[in-house]
Amino acid sequence: MSGPRKDGQLLEWELPLENYRLKIKTLEKTRAQCEQLRASGKKVVFTNGCFDLLHPGHTRYLCAARELGDHLVVAVNSDRSVRVIKGPKRPILPEQVRAELLAALSCVDTVFFFDEDNPLTVIRQLLPDVLVKGGDWKEDEIIGSDVVKEAGGEVKRIPFVEGFSTTELIEKIRDL
Repeated sequence: MSGPRKDGQLLEWELPLENYRLKIKTLEKTRAQCEQLRASGKKVVFTNGCFDLLHPGHTRYLCAARELGDHLVVAVNSDRSVRVIKGPKRPILPEQVRAELLAALSCVDTVFFFDEDNPLTVIRQLLPDVLVKGGDWKEDEIIGSDVVKEAGGEVKRIPFVEGFSTTELIEKIRDL
């Protein structure tokens, strides 16, 4: 049975499904939220990516990233920036859909879009406590690592999950 209890409160799992979309914010609101979180002693974790065709490699990565702090912020490449990075046939899913899928994950606390070809500008604005990328990135190649370290933060690499790749999924679908 769902709905309000006698005290009028809803349990978390009883909230309307649309509430997860409230996690999708603007950069400005995300920055203000991060400042409030840090002021209250919370550790902000940041990562970014295209997240086109969400798969277990993505979800395992994001859950591991969330374990590194109190609040996980995910910056999602805009459709335009995905085309620059991945080519004219990408993304498969539009930015709003990709953001909604990420926001629906319990390990993700905030999602926002960025239109630049890389996340350096947003990293400078947010100054996360922890910057996270996949283990396929060398630390000295992680964009913004110097900025985060200079501000007293840390950079973490999460092991790459073999067997899961958006490009491979697209190729498999095409072969079918």
